[in-house]
Amino acid sequence: MKQHFLTLVLALAAATGASSAVAERADRDMPMNIEADALRYDDLRQTSVFTGRVVATKGTIVVRGNRIEVRQDPEGNQYALVTAEPGQRAFWRQKREGVDEFIEGEGESIEYDGRADRVKFIGRAVMRRYQGATLADETSGNLITYDNTTDVFTVDGGKTAAGATPANPGGRVRAVLAPRSSEASTKPPAGAPATPAAPLRPSGTLRQERR
Repeated sequence: MKQHFLTLVLALAAATGASSAVAERADRDMPMNIEADALRYDDLRQTSVFTGRVVATKGTIVVRGNRIEVRQDPEGNQYALVTAEPGQRAFWRQKREGVDEFIEGEGESIEYDGRADRVKFIGRAVMRRYQGATLADETSGNLITYDNTTDVFTVDGGKTAAGATPANPGGRVRAVLAPRSSEASTKPPAGAPATPAAPLRPSGTLRQERR
């Protein structure tokens, strides 16, 4: 039986508009700075493995985990695999372009593809959107894939034995969304640009489980 894959049909930004508010574009071109208890570098494979209380930054990106493996292709694109300690989750945070908003994500592991500018949160995955310090939206599932270039994300509920957890035995996708109807939620603060931020744009298809 195949996994039940749900692509959310939800606009998760505070307002709609013509301007783009993707993740910080400059982040992909910034150097990656990493602190850890230990480092193992493999020159042949061009990989660096950091272990123990690892903290990595890349522009506005902040990543925390127990182990981070980083590699770079000949074109200079960086790739990273972040894993957490058993029973814990790795952490990711990144600012959105042009607005005071942040995307945070957690998972037992996190994959970053610098070439595609895409992040995957794998295993007990959670993704949140903050407006300043205020939590606006939260989505959870077994696998969340977030495309930084388009602000499109997909959530796999993981309706399998591997995807189910004691807290979510059915392996269902869960989402908590802030209301958008009030004028206060869409009115920009004093001094802010008149054009509101564009919403995250999840794809609009739903593939049913095959029997």
